Amino acid sequence: MISQIIGRKNHWRCTRLFHLKTPKLLPKNAYFIAKFLKFADGDAEAPLSVFLFHYKYHFKEAEEFFCVLRLGFCYAKIIIIPLIYNIFALIIYKKKHFFYPKGSMMERLVDFASSAPEFRRVSKGNIRHRLSDIIVLTILARASKCLGRAEIVAFGKHNLGRFRSMGMLRNGVPSESTLCRVEQGMDELALAERMTELMETFRGEASCNGEADIVCVDGKAMRGTTQGNGRNPDMVSAYSCSAGITLATEMCGEKSNEITAVPALLDKLDIPGAIVTADAMSMQKAVIDKIRERSADFVIELKANQRSLRYGVEDSIKTHTPVRVHTEGPVLEHGRIETREYRAYDGHGIIADRDRWGGNLTVVEFLSETVRKSTGDRTSERRLYMSSLPPNAARLGSVIRKHWSIESMHWSLDCHLKQDGIKRKTTRSARNLDTLQRVVHALFSTWRRRRKKRADKARGTAELMRAISVSFTNLMRFMNQK
Repeated sequence: MISQIIGRKNHWRCTRLFHLKTPKLLPKNAYFIAKFLKFADGDAEAPLSVFLFHYKYHFKEAEEFFCVLRLGFCYAKIIIIPLIYNIFALIIYKKKHFFYPKGSMMERLVDFASSAPEFRRVSKGNIRHRLSDIIVLTILARASKCLGRAEIVAFGKHNLGRFRSMGMLRNGVPSESTLCRVEQGMDELALAERMTELMETFRGEASCNGEADIVCVDGKAMRGTTQGNGRNPDMVSAYSCSAGITLATEMCGEKSNEITAVPALLDKLDIPGAIVTADAMSMQKAVIDKIRERSADFVIELKANQRSLRYGVEDSIKTHTPVRVHTEGPVLEHGRIETREYRAYDGHGIIADRDRWGGNLTVVEFLSETVRKSTGDRTSERRLYMSSLPPNAARLGSVIRKHWSIESMHWSLDCHLKQDGIKRKTTRSARNLDTLQRVVHALFSTWRRRRKKRADKARGTAELMRAISVSFTNLMRFMNQK
C-alpha cells in the first residue's frame, strides 16, 4: 500500500501526527485523512495510525520516506500523545468543576465569598490561602455537619483533590490557627452586608403568589460567647417567611437592647408593601414610625411594657364588639388539641392616644384553649396585638401564626448547626460565625424551594445534612441546584 502511494507521479510526504480515533477533529481545509495503516516493516507493534499527507516534497528513495516516518512515530509517542491526553483531561475537569451551572447555589456562594473584603496585607507577608477559599471551605464543612475548626481542617484534607479540581486550596488546607485568625480578623459589618446582598438575591427568586411578604423580626442570644459585662450578646434578625431565609442582622450593643437595634435593622431591609411582625419589645414609637416610613405594615404584640396602652385596650374591648371573628380548630398538633379564636377590633374609640402611634390602628385579641392529649390538662391563653392592617381576622390570624417561623429558624440554628454549643471569645468572631451559619441555613431553604418534588420540599434540615455529608459528590449535587 505504501509503495502504491509513493509510486505515484507526484509523491507525498507522510508524517504521523498522533494516535486518534476521531478523524473529524482534524482540520479539513489543510489536510485530508488517509486510511488507517498498520506498518509491519521494521515496527511490528506499530499501532493503527492516522496519517496526514500534503503535497510538498518529492522523495527520491524509499529509505528517506521511512526515516521521516519513523521520526514522526517517535515524536508522536514522546510529545504529542501526552499533550493531547492532558488537554482532554483539562477539558473534562473544566466541564465538571470549573464552570458551575449558571444561577446555581454554588455560583452564588463563590460570588459571596469573593466579595468579602480582604483584611490581610496582601502586598506583604506570607499569604498562602485566599480568603474566598477559606470562606467556601468553612460553609461547605458546616453544611456537612462539621462543627469545630479541627473537623473543618479534616474535611478539607479529605476532599483536597476535589477542591483543587475546582481551583481552590492550591497551597493545601489552612490550619486551625489560620481559621481562627480569619474569624477574628474579618470585618463583621462588611460580611453581614455581603450576606444581605446574597439573601436579597435568594429572596428575589421566591414567589409570594401576589401576597405581601411577611418579615419577622426577633432577637436571639448567642450563648456561646460572653461579653465583658457577663451577658451574652443579642443578635436581632429579620426573617422572610416566603423565602425561608434571614434577610439581615444587627447586633445589640453591650449596653443596649433590641429597642435601638430594630430601627437600624429596618434601614437595611427592602420592605415596601411587606408586613413586619415583632414581639412586644418592638412596640415602640420609633420602631412604628420607621416601619411607616419604609411604606410597610406591621403586626406587633402588645404587653405591659406599654402599660397605659395595654391596660386601656383591655378595659375598652370589654364594651366593644369585634368587627370580624375567625375561629380555627380544634386542631391536633404536637400532642395538643388546640382551638384558636381571633377577634379584630377597630382601634377608633379603643386606643386613647392614636396620634402618638401614627393614626388609627387595629386591635387583635387572640384566645386559645389547649388540651394536653396525654394528661388531659387544660390551659388557656390570651394575647393582644396592634396592627396597621384592616380588621380582617382571618388574615391577621395567619400573619400572627407565621411569626413563629423565625423561632423555628432559631431552633434550627441551635439544634442542627449547634450555634450555642460553639464557643467564641470575641464578639467579632461570634458575629462572623453567626453570619456564615445563617448562610448555611439559607442554602438548605433555597434548595427546598427550588426543588419541584413535594418529597424534596418536605425534607428537613437534619435529613439533608445527613444526605450531603455522606460524600463530596452529594454535596456538589446539592450545591449545583439551580
